[in-house]
Amino acid sequence: MGTMLRKGFTTGSCAAAASKAAAYMLLTGREKTEIMIQTPKGIPYHAKILDIQRSGQIVSCAVEKDGGDDPDVTTGAYVYAAVSMTGQEEEAGGNGPVPGPSVRIRIDGGPGVGRVTRPGLDQPVGCAAINRVPREMILREVSEVCQTLDFHGDLEIVISVPGGEELAKKTFNPRLGIEGGISILGTTGIVEPMSERALLDTIQVELRQRRAMGAEIAVISPGNYGLDFMEQAFGYDLDRSVKCSNFIGDTLDMAAELGFSSLLLTGHIGKLIKVSGGIMNTHSKEGDCRMELLGAAALLEGVGAGPVRRILECRTTEEALAILKETERFQPVMDRVMERTCFYLERRAAGRLRTECIMYAKEYGQLAASAGAYGLLRQAMEEEP
Repeated sequence: MGTMLRKGFTTGSCAAAASKAAAYMLLTGREKTEIMIQTPKGIPYHAKILDIQRSGQIVSCAVEKDGGDDPDVTTGAYVYAAVSMTGQEEEAGGNGPVPGPSVRIRIDGGPGVGRVTRPGLDQPVGCAAINRVPREMILREVSEVCQTLDFHGDLEIVISVPGGEELAKKTFNPRLGIEGGISILGTTGIVEPMSERALLDTIQVELRQRRAMGAEIAVISPGNYGLDFMEQAFGYDLDRSVKCSNFIGDTLDMAAELGFSSLLLTGHIGKLIKVSGGIMNTHSKEGDCRMELLGAAALLEGVGAGPVRRILECRTTEEALAILKETERFQPVMDRVMERTCFYLERRAAGRLRTECIMYAKEYGQLAASAGAYGLLRQAMEEEP
C-alpha cells in the first residue's frame, strides 16, 4: 500500500478564509487567530490567521497557502485579504458591487494578483484574476459574518499575494495573458496532489482562450521538445502551441468541442510512435510499445529480422532510428508510422475536425509529415494575433 498523499487547500480557500477573518475583526474589533470555512467540496478548512494589521477602517490579515503533497509553486505564499468599509461606490477595477440583503461586497485584486488582459478566461478583461468559485466562496463567508453581526453597509475586499508577480512566472499566467501576478483559483477548494484534472483544465483554458480570439486551427504539442527544430525548419515558436502533455486524445476532443475546424499535432517520435498504435494517452503508465510499433513498421517495410531484433532491444527511439538509418528503408518506415498516426488521429476526431501531423527527432530533424501539415501550419501562423 502506498502512503496516502496529503491534500492541500487552494488559493481560493486561503482568500476566503482571510476575507472572513478580516471582516469579522473589522466589524467586531476583536482579534481572530483561527477561522473555519466550508470548501465547495464539503471539507471544512481550519485556517490559521497571520500578520493581522489594523488601521482606521481597514483590517488586513493573511493565510499561508498549503498545497499538501502537491508540488505547487504557490505553497508557502501568504494570501492577504484587506477588508474596509466603503461609504460610497467607487470605481475599482474589480467586479462591481455585489447586491446582498442590504450588504454590498466588492472584490478586487491587489499587488501579486494578476489582471486579465485577453478574452476567453474565467473573468472578463480588466478584472482581477480571482476566479468565479473563489469569488463565490469569499461572498458566502463574508455575507455570513455580516448577517451574524447584523451589519448593513458596503465592504471592499482586496486580495493580494506578496511576491505573486515572481511566482506567476513559474505558472501558465504569462501565456494566458494574465499580467502582474498569480490567479486566485480552485473549483473544489481542495488541492488534489499531482492532479491530472488540473493539467486538463489548463489545456482547456488555453484552447478556449485561443478560440475566443478567433483561432480556427489548434496547434498542439506534447511539450517543448523540438523547440529548436520547429524554429529552424519553419520559423515557428513551439511555445505558441498549446502544450497537451500526454493527453493527446483528450486535447483533440476538447478542440473539437470548442469548435476548432482543424488541429495540427507536432511532436517527437518518442510520443507520436505511441499514437501510431492508437495509444492516445502517451504516459508510460498508460502504455509504451514504442519499440514494438517501430519494429512492426520496419518489418512491414521490408527491414530484415536482424535490425528489427536490435530495434526491439533499444531503450530510446533515437537509438532505434540510428539502427534504421543503417538500412535503406528509413523513409518508408517513417512514412508508414505517420500514416498510422494520422489514421488514429482521424479515428479519434470522428469527422469533427481535420487533423494533420508533423513528427521529428532530435538527431534527424523532420522524420515525416502528413500531406496537409505544412499548409495548415502556415495558416495557423497567419491567424495568430
